[in-house]
This record gives sequence, structure tokens and C-alpha cells, in this order.
Amino acid sequence: MSSGPESPARPSGVQWTIRRGGCEVVVVEVGGGIRTFTRGGLDIMAGYPAGDMATAGRGQQLIPWPNRLRDGRYDVDGAGHELPLTEPTRHNASHGLVRWAAWILAEQTGDSVTLAHRLHPQPGWSWLLDLSTRYVLTDEGLTVTTTARNVGTTRAPYGYGAHPYVSVGDVPLADLSLTVPGGRYLEVDPERLLPVATHPSAGTAYDFTLARAMGDTALDTAFTDLQRGDDGRWEVTVGGLPGGDVTVWGDRAYPWLQVYTGRATSATEGSNGIAVEPMTCPPDAFNSGQDLLLIDPGQAHTGTWGIRVAR
Repeated sequence: MSSGPESPARPSGVQWTIRRGGCEVVVVEVGGGIRTFTRGGLDIMAGYPAGDMATAGRGQQLIPWPNRLRDGRYDVDGAGHELPLTEPTRHNASHGLVRWAAWILAEQTGDSVTLAHRLHPQPGWSWLLDLSTRYVLTDEGLTVTTTARNVGTTRAPYGYGAHPYVSVGDVPLADLSLTVPGGRYLEVDPERLLPVATHPSAGTAYDFTLARAMGDTALDTAFTDLQRGDDGRWEVTVGGLPGGDVTVWGDRAYPWLQVYTGRATSATEGSNGIAVEPMTCPPDAFNSGQDLLLIDPGQAHTGTWGIRVAR
């Protein structure tokens, strides 16, 4: 006997909600990422509705490489690999292999949730990684810890990135302030957005080491040589927001970060936001080797980043 019609499945899969002190975070099965982060009903992150799929990388995890990989091709230990081109207009493989994969619930409490996924070998990728991401709400905000463990038999190349957007609501980009502790910025070629060289930020349009108004500056820019506090964290702060400043931070596992303002005003999907992306390596690290991690069998890599909200 039927108990009635089932609820329709959601494009982002199962939803898990955690709460603490007026903050609420919803993480999702598809990609294991963050769909929404609010405080008192006000958006902290620019997320997406429950009935939609993630667009523009909103809240997603970028594993096992962040950003772009030239031609989808790379070599590891003398063996060549070729990935599907997920950014075909620029002939790149983009943002890893888990954005649309199903993650499972490993543990949940009222203010924390841990999701897991096993990344299997597939065309262009030959390794086995067990992935785990734990989301915890604290008095400070949200803390995110991701661990990748090599459960295969050969060492695996690895990079991680996260793609949260700080919600800016209807505030014009020019009226926002930004602090980015990047001593160097990455120049990319304009056609394919692949690395050319790093340059000192000081005295350039990319110098946000001291808080200043965005003005007419548009960013889709990676930064490194990051200034850190005594706790080992770098911090990027977006100011001028209706609910107060929002800070994205990363620990020493993240020597790179990316700031993207292309969805800060008149976003064609979802709400307006500035992406602040913690990254373990720069674009195309599978080819350059720069800050590329190689995880031996049985070994693991862990990194933690988070979002602090003004009180």
C-alpha cells in the first residue's frame, strides 16, 4: 500500500543541515560542497536554491586539482595521462573530478557534518583516494577540514581547492573593500587563463595587502607568497557588507588562493558574490610541478580553511 507520493529528488542530492548560534550551513551529496551558509537569515555565502544544481562552482570542492590543467594532459612518474576536457572552449580540464560525484554521510552532530567519497581510477586518472571533508560551525564561523588518503599502490598527484563565494548582496563592487595578503600574483594568458609568470603585487593593481576599495578592479587572480598571522593562517577580508566584514582564511596547507569577482554584480545565476578560493597549488600544477603534492600509498594530506563572520 502506498504511503503517498515521494518528494522529488533534488539536483544537488541529499541535504545535510548544521546549526549553531544563529548560523546555518547546508551541505550536499553532489560534490560534497556547501549549498548555503546563513546567519540570522542573512546570506554569508552566495549559494544556490535547493531546486537547482550548483553553477559557477558555488561552494564546490576542487579535487584532485584546482583551476585549469592544460590540454588535460600530464605525466607522473614517466607515465602520460589524458583527461576529458571539461572546459572545451579553452581546451582545458577544469576543477578536478569530484564536483558532480556523490558523497556519503560519515558522521553528523548538531553543529558538524562529515562527508566521504572514494575517488576511483577513471579515464586520465589512475589512483585511489579516500576523501573526507568535515564542516564544523564554531563561535567564529565555519571551519572546513579535508583529508585525502592514498589507498592505492602507487603515489598519487594531488591538489585541493574550495570555491566559496562571499555574498555581497546588492552592494556595488566599487563600494566594497578587500584585503588580500598576497605578496605575488599570477599572470595568466588571456585566451586560456593558464599561468605565464608570478610578479610582485606591491604597487600594482593587484596590491590589496592593505584594505582598500575595489573601485573598478576586476579580479580572476591567483595569489601566493601569502602573509600569515601567528596562528599560521592567511586571511582575505571582504568589507562594506550589510552584515559586517566576512573573512576567508586558510592554514599552512594552502600556499595559494584565488579571488574572482566575475559574479559580484548582476550574476546571471544565483546571488552576487566574490569567490575566495583556498588552493594547495596554482593552475596547471600537474604540469609545472609547482606546489604539487605527491601522496605515497598509505599516506594522507590534510588542510583546513574557514569563514569568519563579524559579530
